[in-house]
Amino acid sequence: MTIRLGCVADDFTGATDLANNLVRAGMRVVQLIDVPPAGAERDMDADAVVIALKSRTAPAADAVEASLQALAWLRSMGAEQIYFKYCSTFDSTPAGNIGPVTDALMDALGTDFTVATPAFPDNGRTVFKGHLFVGDVLLSDSGMRHHPLTPMTDSNLVNVLGAQTARPVGLIDHTVVAGGAEAIRARIASLREDGVGMAVVDAVSNDDLVRLGAAVRELPLVTAGSGLAIGLPANWGFKPSRAAAQLPPPGGHRAVVSGSVSVATNRQVLEFLRGGRPAFSVDPLRVAAGEDVVGQALAFSESHLADGPVLIYSTESPDTVRTVQGRLGAAEAGELVERTLARIARGLVDRGVRQLVVAGGETSGAVVQALGVTGLRIGPQIDPGVPWCAAALPGGDTLHITLKSGNFGGPDFFTAAFALLDEETS
Repeated sequence: MTIRLGCVADDFTGATDLANNLVRAGMRVVQLIDVPPAGAERDMDADAVVIALKSRTAPAADAVEASLQALAWLRSMGAEQIYFKYCSTFDSTPAGNIGPVTDALMDALGTDFTVATPAFPDNGRTVFKGHLFVGDVLLSDSGMRHHPLTPMTDSNLVNVLGAQTARPVGLIDHTVVAGGAEAIRARIASLREDGVGMAVVDAVSNDDLVRLGAAVRELPLVTAGSGLAIGLPANWGFKPSRAAAQLPPPGGHRAVVSGSVSVATNRQVLEFLRGGRPAFSVDPLRVAAGEDVVGQALAFSESHLADGPVLIYSTESPDTVRTVQGRLGAAEAGELVERTLARIARGLVDRGVRQLVVAGGETSGAVVQALGVTGLRIGPQIDPGVPWCAAALPGGDTLHITLKSGNFGGPDFFTAAFALLDEETS
């Protein structure tokens, strides 16, 4: 198989978000968990391969090294174009990691120009005059201003990206994008002549992303959220097809593991609780105090799995999160929750869970690593940016799993996810 598009994603939920859009546009997609060992070549049976890294909040040097390793593997498999995927809220700090990783990939590919747009209109992420909007508000006025690791207080992406790279950063605004692919290519040529190395691109609709996709066909590297993925598959002649999203039929118990602190996930947890469904709250302070919270959660689950789904969550308000971080330290608190939820997920699978929803990017990364999952086949979309996937467990069973970005999904996402799986396989 020829891999048309090779993708490097900076977290696990972002990887499935990207893969989901590619599948919807007709590509068969395999998502790999981290970079395969050197020399490991597989029959991917896929048109696009997405390598999921855990690099969004890693030290910049570590993120660069992991991304270059992913690039080398994808190029060894013949990928024709590279896609660096980051969050639709452009999660980063002045130290990176979007700018440093983009710089490194450009250098390795020998290219002097690329585009940057986190726009994903289906999920309310739009870029206008270089400013990122989340729904109807600027990024800096959204819940992302309180993010514990990457607080986003500036909506001007030219400024944000410019602080992370020595390359000049320009803008391709909505008036150019509205003119179509030829107008965008002309603007790219002009920016290149002026020495600009990266350009933020406006996009307020899916049509804008389709125009941009056609315009960047010849670029060795594109960088974006998942939205641009809807505009690229047509460059190789792909068209939407249900066959690209087919998964084997599901079985086993159902569970949800949530570690996200986002506003959207808080609402989803609250909706689940309002429905009177079984749920167990993981308190990181109790974990830090040495209590066997993992054992308690699994004992609770065993008594409810037959009537599932059951929810295990550590999702709190920003004030509560700050209190915990003040006691344990920000990085330490996050890692403690991730490790704990990953151990619980492993225990749930050992107890027969074969349909698993995981909420939160860092939590998703910890869970798939704990489960020994090395690859995912991407299936049907639950909500924009969130598909069901199928993974082969080490023992040979199939696990249906969805890795949900904390910011994605409607209030009833947890129950809607399982309803869709029933519908797709009935």
